[in-house]
Amino acid sequence: MQAKVIRYSELDSALTFAVRVVVRASSSGIVGEHDGALRVRIAAPPVEGAANRELIKVLAKSFKLPRNAVEIVSGANSRCKTVRIQGAKPARLEQLILSR
Repeated sequence: MQAKVIRYSELDSALTFAVRVVVRASSSGIVGEHDGALRVRIAAPPVEGAANRELIKVLAKSFKLPRNAVEIVSGANSRCKTVRIQGAKPARLEQLILSR
């Protein structure tokens, strides 16, 4: 069995990592790791930023931080995104993928 590892960088108390989004899922939530990225299911469709808003909401809730701490750095119109979460800890990221 291969270890689930998400590549991340930590700078100025912010955690930056890749996210793989699955849109139009039956429910929103973190489902684990996919090719070195955090895999997140989003119930919202990718229309007018609805999926990105839902992604921010899911990540903020999962890391127990306010929504304004989550920023989509790149890939706003893609399934593969890079996000930066201010105040997030690497241990919490590891905990999220191991619990799935």
